Amino acid sequence: MTQPTERASDLDPLLREAIAKVVVLTSGEATTADADEIKLWRAQSPDHEAAFRSAVKLWKQFGEVAAAQSPKPLKRDRIARRVFIGGALAATVAGYCVVRPPLELWPSWSELRADFRTGKGEQREVALSEATTVQLGTFTSLAVRPASKGGEPDVRLISGEAAFTTRDSKGQPLVVQAEGLRVIASDASFNARCIDGVVAVTCISGDVSVEEDGQTVLLVAGQQVSSRNGALGTVAAVDVGKATSWRTGMLIFQDKPLSEVIDEVNRYRPGRIVIANDELSHRVVNGTFRGDQIDTFIAQIQRLFGAKVTNLPAGLLVLS
Repeated sequence: MTQPTERASDLDPLLREAIAKVVVLTSGEATTADADEIKLWRAQSPDHEAAFRSAVKLWKQFGEVAAAQSPKPLKRDRIARRVFIGGALAATVAGYCVVRPPLELWPSWSELRADFRTGKGEQREVALSEATTVQLGTFTSLAVRPASKGGEPDVRLISGEAAFTTRDSKGQPLVVQAEGLRVIASDASFNARCIDGVVAVTCISGDVSVEEDGQTVLLVAGQQVSSRNGALGTVAAVDVGKATSWRTGMLIFQDKPLSEVIDEVNRYRPGRIVIANDELSHRVVNGTFRGDQIDTFIAQIQRLFGAKVTNLPAGLLVLS
């Protein structure tokens, strides 16, 4: 099988939504109302219909692979659910999602190549040199190129979030790369976040230089800059405590749509939460939650929004 490239495209957001619809239909608990809602969703546009057909095709493919390798005949819905969600046989289907697994249920190719990696809900502190330490947040992958004599190592944040602290030294400055962006620091602390191609850098203390595609900005403590599609945004003042609350295990959300909140929660919770209701995904969330008490968060979403929760194997949870 050809090795996948690290720059391969991510799973399309519309396909993710279509997969959620298929999960509902094959859960064994789908109602007539669910079927009608999904029919309306498919009719929104040709792209919606195409995404739904692709999701069904993937579901069937995983089921066929399982049937071929299972010693006992199994029912179609049980085969598909076990394999599609569990992911044990996913890589055998034309190498699908080796680069970006469906619903992020196992590490991608680039994440597996990391020198340091944390699992969901895990944190880890690493000394990169005598002058530099890094605290890795949940579900984070970091690659490190050894330092030249007397210098600092070059670091690549593959995905996730990390807080770096580097003390003043006579050697080369610390360089951290995330996507096409470079952070350069000699005596500072900063937070770097790289999720789904969006990079955000927050200066905690001292000052750091952020470079991308010929653009350079200097951040001082309490400032943040983000990059999307290779373009640096405007420097903004931020609450450093909120921006780095993950370091104390807290998740703080202020006027965030539930879809974005779930994306963040999925970085802490084993398995995957999927929203199968478009209206629900846009509901606004304000609150502070503990990263190690995600079940409490789910219970609050049920109470606040009247969401229905369907639990499926491998930690897959559908909100509708």
